[in-house]
Amino acid sequence: MLNKGLRDEESTRIENTLRILHSLTFVPKYWIFEDLSEIDGQLKNFGLSLETLIESEPNEMITLLSRCHLDWNQKEQFADVLIFLSKENQFQFTAKALALYEHIQTESATFSFGINTKITSAKAKLQ
Repeated sequence: MLNKGLRDEESTRIENTLRILHSLTFVPKYWIFEDLSEIDGQLKNFGLSLETLIESEPNEMITLLSRCHLDWNQKEQFADVLIFLSKENQFQFTAKALALYEHIQTESATFSFGINTKITSAKAKLQ
């Protein structure tokens, strides 16, 4: 278990990485190599890469994120990034985002109408 100081430091690091990933998703329709390498570099902070995201099963990804000590809100933000990365159909991460949203909804102690809306939206995109 992490002590409070290390937990706060790690949480700040995770928040900064998620903030950068969110900013990188607002790029033009066609990704250029530099954008992809920057996203890949940020994913390495979670022990992931675009390649591992593409190849991994949703449960594997959830396990990897849990090892990185992401809290429920941070997992939701990561799922939001996956949805944004899937927007222009260059990546197919919607199913992984859906699995992450469902994991959050079932495993967290509170029910979230916001997460439930995101689950419904992700399911509609998959149909």
